[in-house]
Amino acid sequence: MVAGVPWRIEEGGGPLVACAVHAGNEVRSEALRHMAIRRRERFTEEDPFTDQLTTVAPTSIVVHRSRFEVDMNRARERAIYRTPGDAWGLTVWRAPLPPAVRQRSLRLYDRFYSDLSTVLARAGAGGRPFVVLDLHSYNHRRGGSDAPPADPAGNPEINVGTGSLDRERWGGLVDRFMADLRTVEVAGGPLDVRENVRFRGGHLSRWVHAAFPGQACCLAVEVKKFFMDERTGELDEAVWRGVREALAATVPGVLDEIDRMQARPLRRRTPVVA
Repeated sequence: MVAGVPWRIEEGGGPLVACAVHAGNEVRSEALRHMAIRRRERFTEEDPFTDQLTTVAPTSIVVHRSRFEVDMNRARERAIYRTPGDAWGLTVWRAPLPPAVRQRSLRLYDRFYSDLSTVLARAGAGGRPFVVLDLHSYNHRRGGSDAPPADPAGNPEINVGTGSLDRERWGGLVDRFMADLRTVEVAGGPLDVRENVRFRGGHLSRWVHAAFPGQACCLAVEVKKFFMDERTGELDEAVWRGVREALAATVPGVLDEIDRMQARPLRRRTPVVA
């Protein structure tokens, strides 16, 4: 555990780390005074319940701070939303945020990445390959609960973002991870799991691959909010249980693939920026 910061870190050892950086909805009081957006509006673009998914890994990081104060999955210069175009058309601030308030939020951002670097260095101690599960959820009923859902053709139940990883090196692990997700039936059938259809991964994935080139594999896992009502937060317990079981089913394969990776020489390459 880390004291004095709005995230929880639990380290259990081993080469698997799970992060939920958009699970929280907390906002510092001084930032909240400047916000135009209400908590209910923020909720629709946050990733509730994703903190529960991190339990699949011995080491987990859960951020309690709302992305609407500071977004840990965007580059530093974009981590605090400025315009509606940065925030799905939503007006976040009543007026431009005072520089001092902005800087205090960015200090949290810097501290988060410092703490993340420390955690991942331990996960990869001795040059060991390691995997980070960057866990998110995404909306597919923006018109409301009674509106038709977004076209499933472009909105898989689970999107695995791999836009910045070396697929030549990590492709076997990625393919096995996706196949294992499909082994658990959810809502009457195997999950629709696809790669880079809806998202290719955000800043956290790119940062991990740049900071630990060739050693780290960060999978940006986006679960469609078919397990909940996007507006009210009402959870479909049966579907959600299936999603959690499916993610847990990937762990033995991920660990097995990491063991295989240790036997391969590390080929240094320039990280891809998606």
